[in-house]
Amino acid sequence: MQKFEGKTVIVTGGGGGIGGATCRRFAQEGAKVAVFDMNLEAAQRVASDITSSGGTAVAFKCDITDRAAVDAAVAAAETQLGPIDVLVNNAGWDVFKPFTKTEPAQWDKLIAINLTGALHMHHAVLPGMAARKAGRIVNIASDAARVGSSGEAVYAACKGGLVAFSKTIAREHARHGITVNVVCPGPTDTALFADYKEGAGNPEKLMEAFTRSIPLGRIGQPDDLPGAILFFASDDAAFVTGQVLSVSGGLTMNG
Repeated sequence: MQKFEGKTVIVTGGGGGIGGATCRRFAQEGAKVAVFDMNLEAAQRVASDITSSGGTAVAFKCDITDRAAVDAAVAAAETQLGPIDVLVNNAGWDVFKPFTKTEPAQWDKLIAINLTGALHMHHAVLPGMAARKAGRIVNIASDAARVGSSGEAVYAACKGGLVAFSKTIAREHARHGITVNVVCPGPTDTALFADYKEGAGNPEKLMEAFTRSIPLGRIGQPDDLPGAILFFASDDAAFVTGQVLSVSGGLTMNG
């Protein structure tokens, strides 16, 4: 029996690198996957990959900064796939500039996507999980939340807030049989990281510096993340909640 057979999973940002890899891995383990993304075409590509391989997935356009859109997408996913068993909050966005070079409008967008959007998803999904006395939530933060990252001040603040929020929700909902854990990617070869390199002004030099600083000697790939995410979402982690795990090749080693 596959680990997630019969389970319904939402992955936000499911059309992207880490999100897409996570959706595919859940489907391989038998899950019914709701691929949430602002970019419906990207979500549909991931869902199509899954269904063509014999899995179950449906793409949903969802702007996580819009609470009404979140409620509608969650309701549609439950109608088509069943009650939500697992929520993976993966969607994110960043702007790569020193803090004093950023503008309040950028702060608002960063907070809306990276923090408020995740709050919307929790608020939409938690009541059903609590009523069923079961659920798994995995929030994708960043090592920037744990150790900081130059040029990502507001992003790091949002991800740090997500870590603290996750620990609090883990405490509030432990009595409901719901676990909440956090995965913190390090530098990972995604579209967001490509933007980060361009923002640095010298992408090749930045790549060399990151590669030298990572003990395992390479930048992460999207497929490096699903193992940790699926562990937290599985029954193997039934007695694990409120925890934070870095997947960074050893770039950060926080106890």
